[in-house]
Amino acid sequence: MKEQFVRTALVYGEEAINSLNQRRVAVFGIGGVGGYVVEALARSGIGTLDLIDNDVVVESNLNRQIIATHASLGRSKVEVAKERVLSINPDCHVNAYQTFFLPDTQDQFDFSQYDYVIDAIDTITGKLAIIKLAQDHHVPVISSMGTGNKRHPELFEVADIYQTSVCPLARVMRYESKKRGLSPYKVVYSKEKPVRPGKQKDDGRKVTPGSTAFTPGTAGLIIASVVINDLISQER
Repeated sequence: MKEQFVRTALVYGEEAINSLNQRRVAVFGIGGVGGYVVEALARSGIGTLDLIDNDVVVESNLNRQIIATHASLGRSKVEVAKERVLSINPDCHVNAYQTFFLPDTQDQFDFSQYDYVIDAIDTITGKLAIIKLAQDHHVPVISSMGTGNKRHPELFEVADIYQTSVCPLARVMRYESKKRGLSPYKVVYSKEKPVRPGKQKDDGRKVTPGSTAFTPGTAGLIIASVVINDLISQER
């Protein structure tokens, strides 16, 4: 075992760390939530990471996304994240996919290869497709609900999607999941009522949600903790 994982091994044991090195995890969405998921998984010793996102780093990401710096502006998020992972753990195998996950691109991914799937994307159709594919392949999945327009990271919690409340995104996901006959799955969500950022724009589009440096990251770290704990518990 590498020296860099000694402190983690004091919590979980050396055997658990060795098992994490054999695991492959997919993170869909490398933004405010997903970036922190990747960070924690890399530092925990996950052996293979698949990173999926089509966006590039822009200036408005600087307030909350761990991969966003002035040096990374304009660059592919998955490539920046890959570089960061390899700078943390050069032995990690990183597969970077610069693409949006949607029902018409899902055939690019073989879910049977994954030991865990993380949904940290924004589109409801994509989230539902990720969850269905994970369940079809009997792969554990956890999904991030809304983190925008929120001020209190201490209110995030892990729950079954069908036991959530308050969160507007969770409400839609509950309805659509039930309609599609999806089994219960884990989500990270908050009962905090979102701040109202303002009225709709003149063209009728919704206002861009507000964000902070701490709410998306907290959700991402919670998700990473669930993944690591679940993977280690499977070995015991």
